[in-house]
Amino acid sequence: MTVSSTDLAPLQQWNSLEPYAQLIHALLPRATGVGIFDGEGALRWTSEVTLAGEVESAVMDTIERAAREPEQFGELQLLEGNVPLYLAWLRNGDGSLMAVVAIQCRPGSDHETEALPFSLVGALIRPALECLRRDLSANTTIRNLNRAVHALDRDIQVLLPEQAQEADGAPPPDELKAILGKCADHLQCSLAALIVPEKGIVQMSLGNAKAPDNHYLARTHRQLLSMARLRSAPVIINRVASPTPDTVGPYRILSCPVHNATGRVIGVLALFRDSSSPEFMERDARVADILARKAASAIAASYDALSGLFTRQAFELRLRALTAEGTRKDKISALYIDSDQLHVINDNFGMHVGDGVIAQLGELIRRRLPPGGIAARISGDRFAALLPTGIHDAQRFAEALREGAEQLCSVHGDARLHVSISIGVAELDKRAHTELAHALAAAETACKAAKDRGRNRVELYELADQSIVRRFADINVSALVRSAIQDGRLRVYAQTIQPLQRSGHAKPHFEILLRMIDHEGKTIGPDGFLSAANRYQLMPTIDRWVITEVIAQLTPHAALLGHGAVSFAINFSGQSLNDEDFSGFLFAQLRKSGIPPEVFCFELTESATIGNMAKAEEFMRGLRKLGCGVALDDFGTGLSSLAYLRRLPVTMLKIDGSFIRDILRDSHSESMVQAIAQLARGMSLTTVAEYVETDEIRNRVAALGVDYGQGFAIGRPLPLSELLSDLPLLIAADAVVMSEDSESEPRVVSLH
Repeated sequence: MTVSSTDLAPLQQWNSLEPYAQLIHALLPRATGVGIFDGEGALRWTSEVTLAGEVESAVMDTIERAAREPEQFGELQLLEGNVPLYLAWLRNGDGSLMAVVAIQCRPGSDHETEALPFSLVGALIRPALECLRRDLSANTTIRNLNRAVHALDRDIQVLLPEQAQEADGAPPPDELKAILGKCADHLQCSLAALIVPEKGIVQMSLGNAKAPDNHYLARTHRQLLSMARLRSAPVIINRVASPTPDTVGPYRILSCPVHNATGRVIGVLALFRDSSSPEFMERDARVADILARKAASAIAASYDALSGLFTRQAFELRLRALTAEGTRKDKISALYIDSDQLHVINDNFGMHVGDGVIAQLGELIRRRLPPGGIAARISGDRFAALLPTGIHDAQRFAEALREGAEQLCSVHGDARLHVSISIGVAELDKRAHTELAHALAAAETACKAAKDRGRNRVELYELADQSIVRRFADINVSALVRSAIQDGRLRVYAQTIQPLQRSGHAKPHFEILLRMIDHEGKTIGPDGFLSAANRYQLMPTIDRWVITEVIAQLTPHAALLGHGAVSFAINFSGQSLNDEDFSGFLFAQLRKSGIPPEVFCFELTESATIGNMAKAEEFMRGLRKLGCGVALDDFGTGLSSLAYLRRLPVTMLKIDGSFIRDILRDSHSESMVQAIAQLARGMSLTTVAEYVETDEIRNRVAALGVDYGQGFAIGRPLPLSELLSDLPLLIAADAVVMSEDSESEPRVVSLH
């Protein structure tokens, strides 16, 4: 038979066997050819280009006898023409046939009618054959070790963490899909399935199957889950004694339980191979078990333990993928879901009951979520969802969800526990930034409107709803305010507060105002950003910045300010009043500045003061003790403000601008301004009229006895740095006071 070079040396272990053939020729001079066959009868090496045609058939026959006669070493067969063929059987350590050595010899001479028996020939060549057997056995061992190392290397590559991680270290959004893909590819499965009912996870990955047998998986998944919970360890099912359509069917199965952090079985990783494929082995089970643990870790990192929904981080990763170029769907709606007054449940029934409500809400959302939708618990008792639907379909889904939450009510003792949710619905802006706060801003705004309008309702974000639009604008502006603080784009301005009465003894006042510079370099007034700053609790940060900045600009002029001829009014918010550390910060800044305290007058709105009288009174007395002035801003809007004036150590009342703007056409406003001016004069308090925008308003408030005016008719705001550049001239100025008698001589009153 002809043997190609490819057939001669398919494996390294069959190469370079020439020395053994030479040794056999030396021990058996009649040998004409040597062929070495593997245990399956395939020719692996020969010393001749051709062997007798009957050799291959003789080898196949001898392999069958070698299996039946494990104690024998070989046999003699006679080929056509009485040609002897000695067949030696080389066995592995376990007795299995490793190779057959076929030695063809010359026929005997005329007087030698019979060939030598195998026992004699075998004894002659046995040392050479034993060396060959050991060489082949060693090569087989090395080959098997190489295969094992290669398999382990592949296992390690599969089990190593993914190299492409998110920048913040979070798992990629499709990690479970990647794990299933590894299971299917590496373990050569037709199908890999991960089923975790309490998380709503049912994922599949195809291996060498053209399509998954979903019906078969649906029939067996309960049995696999039950078996995973019962055994709590990997299980291999390669064959069933009496198979039925609901058992193993056409597949071999490897099932691994998926445990949570406490060790409880929450799901199953099931791998399927066709019944014609190799059986699952123990090594496969070890690899699959490690992958099941990786799946459990991914689930723990991506799913909230209490609600069973995605965590905020995992939800944001999926949002990024959803809004990436090329993957954005035409219609995506966002839902922002907030439970109503969960703190009342926590206070009355305990935190464990409140946690139970969160778990029930998570299950409700997960159970009703449509295909393609994703949901997360983003914080506390707040949830978010993205639906692949239009906004009105999303609104109907939200309404059904709200009704479902009402059905969660239960009785605890003698009290009935009521559960309700408020939901905001908005279309997801495809241009939105992929940060969660920006993407959900409109839906969150609508949810807050639902809270304001009575709770337990669904609100749709619509441009026609101005209150919702304002909330949404505040959300966007709050981000701009934060960046302006970080980037140093806030500026302090000063506006003149001018005396209205003809008296040279009244010293000039200035109110410190705040401006913000946007990314395009435009100046934005307080009306454009303070609403957002108040809504999102940024005022304490802003107040600290303003105080630090004003003191820093005034400090170089401390010597000039020592005369006390100028006063600067600085506003601070009710949020700062409630900040435990703010008063300590302010007093420390004033003491170390070296600026006379009487230069400063601090303003607090009337509503913030009355809202927290105890803290306001304590804070104001601390400022007065230092020597600072204290003003009550927007005075006149609180019905009980007059009753509190006796308790508060204020030095100035700033009349609310709503009265001043209407003073020329509203007699009630005029009467209110006159009453405040008379009251303040009787209590030795200074009065200031805000929003003095015209000369007519200025003349009227002056006639009503108001001491100072502030507004565009008095002076426009200018940067504090510009005002301070003129400070030496302002301090040196002398006021000339004209007598009411025009013929009398004027008096000069020095301001320093």
